[in-house]
Amino acid sequence: MLGPKQEAQAALFYEFSLEEHVPQDHLLRSIDRFVDLDGIRQYLAEFYSHTGRPSIDPELLIRMLLVGYCFGIRSERRLCEEVHLNLAYRWFCRLDLSDPVPNHSTFSKNRHGRFRESALLRHLFEKTVARCIADGLVSGQRLAADASLIEADANKQNSTPKEDWDHSAIDPNDAPRAVKEYLDVLDDAAFGAASEVEPKFTSHSDPASQWTAARKGPAFFSYSTNYLIDTDNSVIVDVEGTRSIRQAEVGSVRTMLDRIKDRHDIDPERLIADSAYGSGPMLGWLVDRHIKPHIPVLDQAIRKDGTWSRTDFEWDPENNQYICPEGEPLKQFRRNYSDPNRKPTGKGVAKYQALKHTCQTCPSKMKCCPKADARKITREEHEDARQVARDIAKTKQYAISMRLRKKVEMLFAHLKRILGLGRLRLRGPCGANDEFLLAATAQNLRKLAKIFPAPQQTCKA
Repeated sequence: MLGPKQEAQAALFYEFSLEEHVPQDHLLRSIDRFVDLDGIRQYLAEFYSHTGRPSIDPELLIRMLLVGYCFGIRSERRLCEEVHLNLAYRWFCRLDLSDPVPNHSTFSKNRHGRFRESALLRHLFEKTVARCIADGLVSGQRLAADASLIEADANKQNSTPKEDWDHSAIDPNDAPRAVKEYLDVLDDAAFGAASEVEPKFTSHSDPASQWTAARKGPAFFSYSTNYLIDTDNSVIVDVEGTRSIRQAEVGSVRTMLDRIKDRHDIDPERLIADSAYGSGPMLGWLVDRHIKPHIPVLDQAIRKDGTWSRTDFEWDPENNQYICPEGEPLKQFRRNYSDPNRKPTGKGVAKYQALKHTCQTCPSKMKCCPKADARKITREEHEDARQVARDIAKTKQYAISMRLRKKVEMLFAHLKRILGLGRLRLRGPCGANDEFLLAATAQNLRKLAKIFPAPQQTCKA
């Protein structure tokens, strides 16, 4: 039998509970157990005026931002609409059905003001890391590092070639916010001071972003998000935004290792990374910190013509010399020479050479130096640390570490495909760091929610 037509009828009174309408297995129920914002008002108190109209609760703004980054809602305008309509979002943000949702412009005003002045987002991220440590998800022994390119909110049509770019001609008083931030980081090791090489193009709207073709496709403007993770449970223990060049990305690992030592007293036993981090200075820095470098050595000393490479020569540290496969020494100094080429170059490289008459009569000359009168070898300043990394690469633990390194790449895939952070929405170094911090916080919260889901309530008979 066809039933009556359903028609909405207005009622004078409703009895409605948000708590009952949010499913017990909803992701936000599990996340809510790990979001601690009790001290946020006291943390921000000095950044608010003592007069004027009452402000919007900063806890509400942070909860809304967490919803946006946990569920890949990239637009703050759309976020306000979703929170207005979605009951679970309202429940997580502590909003009743009749409570108004803040205007989207409120996020910009707070972000460019008190949130950045107080480093609130960094504080929020570190509190989440501390919760992961307290719940036993972080041992701090095996850390892995890597970087991923995130497209900046800039395009080539609004850019200038390097030969026409002159930052000294910019008036800071009339410049947009992203350009002012670019001028502020010209001496920062993660941005302007990372390299003296000027990019091929510089964006007018976001000049701190890097023009890059690292993906082997069409070039674009980008920033790099650098992750330092604990491989036990893939928890992100630190994150840093930099230019998309190797020098800046490698330098960010040092910054993050120093910071987690200061903030969380984490002193890892090993660091796992790819060959981009296998330079001599980086390996030397890790060995000096008593951190085992499970990193492929960035070594260009291996010859491809079939002749002996430097690795075929035995290093004799007691006598400061190399021993060739035929048993002959290659020394740095045999007597005092006035020729400056026989002395240290001042670039962290020492030269070692065999005697000419020894090489000329050697039966293995064609395997060693077929086109030279005598064999020469250079030794870098951090060669001892490079040898430590080579020895580690022969162990079973190193093979395990190379498999664990893929966990960082999985987090980047999750960042772009699930959280939707393939392109930045905010401009400037501060905007990039804000987005990277919020995204890493969301990933850690989702990790906590996955490992420790909210208990399910059973229905009463």
